[in-house]
Amino acid sequence: MALTRYNRGYDLFNEFFKQFEQEEAREVFDFTPSVNTREGEDAYYIDVDLPGVKKEDVEISVDENLLTIKGKRETKEELKKEDYYRIESAYGTFSRSFTLPEKVDVEKIEAKSDDGVLEIIIPKLKVIKESTKKIQIK
Repeated sequence: MALTRYNRGYDLFNEFFKQFEQEEAREVFDFTPSVNTREGEDAYYIDVDLPGVKKEDVEISVDENLLTIKGKRETKEELKKEDYYRIESAYGTFSRSFTLPEKVDVEKIEAKSDDGVLEIIIPKLKVIKESTKKIQIK
């Protein structure tokens, strides 16, 4: 039994009708990488699963309070046999955007990549806690 994940004929049929869905232009991406977000005491963290993606193929930008991660994953050699065709990994372009919380230090955002996981560190602004101050009424 041969299973097919990607049927080109069906895709061409759908692509033809997609042009009528919306009049405004929109950007289409090939896949969406998995993301984990967490909050630490001093920073917020975004972990993006990008196995096989070179750091040179990823762009991270901040526009006002929107952090955007864009990039591409190149196609690797495909396995082809007689009537058997299989691709399980997604390839092409991707984009993920996140609204940043208030009181973050945008100038000190860092990113590092290790073992196919991109980690973005978004430091919180330090809030100076003052001791209680009495206000004298005049």
